[in-house]
Amino acid sequence: MERDRALRWSWMLIGAATALALAGCGEKKAPAAAPAAASVGYLAVVLQTQGLDTELSGRTRASQSAEVRPQVSGILQKRLFTEGATVKAGQPLYQIDARTLQATTQSAEAALARARATAQTARTNAERNAELVKIDAISRQVFDESQAQVAQSAADVAVAQAALESARINLQYSRILAPISGQTDLSAVLPGSLVTANQTQALTTISQLDPILVDITQSSAELLELRRQWQAGAFGKVEPRGAPVRLALEDGSLYPQTGTLQFTGASVSQTTGAITLRAVFPNPDQVLMPGMYVRARLSTGESSEAIVLPQQAVQRDPAGKPSVQVINTDNKIEKRPIRLGQALGTRWLVLEGLKAGERVMVDGFQKARVGQVVTPVAMRMEGNRVVEVSPASPPSGQAPASAPPKP
Repeated sequence: MERDRALRWSWMLIGAATALALAGCGEKKAPAAAPAAASVGYLAVVLQTQGLDTELSGRTRASQSAEVRPQVSGILQKRLFTEGATVKAGQPLYQIDARTLQATTQSAEAALARARATAQTARTNAERNAELVKIDAISRQVFDESQAQVAQSAADVAVAQAALESARINLQYSRILAPISGQTDLSAVLPGSLVTANQTQALTTISQLDPILVDITQSSAELLELRRQWQAGAFGKVEPRGAPVRLALEDGSLYPQTGTLQFTGASVSQTTGAITLRAVFPNPDQVLMPGMYVRARLSTGESSEAIVLPQQAVQRDPAGKPSVQVINTDNKIEKRPIRLGQALGTRWLVLEGLKAGERVMVDGFQKARVGQVVTPVAMRMEGNRVVEVSPASPPSGQAPASAPPKP
């Protein structure tokens, strides 16, 4: 009896297990949903006219500078200008004690008067002897000597006149005048100091600051590369002379006035390997002072079919070679090596590797990899930012976000 009961329970358990297995086999597992393609932003490549420039270091210097030195010796009596003020050419700067020079001038005037009196006497004697020699009242020798005395006395008058002129000039030099117009520096001497003619130490320096010059240095290697690009037709050449130049000051601000390139040096420095370029800038408010360090931005060329990308679109491998990710017509990401030109602020100039109409990925790098299918979203540049384009009004030259450009 117990055996029959155990047998029935065993058959019941086997039946239940079989039913459960059959029920499990009968259920159909729902298929997993395919992952959605990641949305990534792109910029359509367009050709544009782009002016090219380069940024070089430079130093400001006065357009004219004059060191003021005394031309006569004496005691300095007065300083007649305010240090740091602007003076005009011919304006008095210093006064030297002129009493000795005045006495020298008076002595020269007296010497000239004496020479003229002597010359008058010589001429009178010569005229008298000329009459006497006609009647043989004097010898021919006496007559000749009187004529020579006239010539000698005339020469003495000329010497005395030159000495007087020199004394008067030295007397004028006792008042030291500004040789040029400009801004004065500090005075190196005080009233009461002894100054000497043509001394080594300058009394002060006058600098003309409007206009002001900027000496810019460019390496010879940069110049050679620039000329190679000109010859290869990468972009049009800008005439160096007269090209506009902008300045960035030491604090990073831009100088409001635009200068012009005056000339390019004809030789390379043996110590620095650089060429000097000189630009002229208006400086009405005297913001620029001699000796300031500046960064000069000058035009070097112009490209009529330039391709420009934001720096965020460019990636580099461990070797430093640049590349971009391009979205092809199948909306797959491809890696494309490119050749870059110069940096244009926050953008790169692309020389090779892209053509108009291609879509370059600029956003969503963390969402997709090379070879994956993506959902492209059109983007555009607003200043230095990349923003999404509204699907209702895509900009001209770019395709809508949902459709790739025509090949």
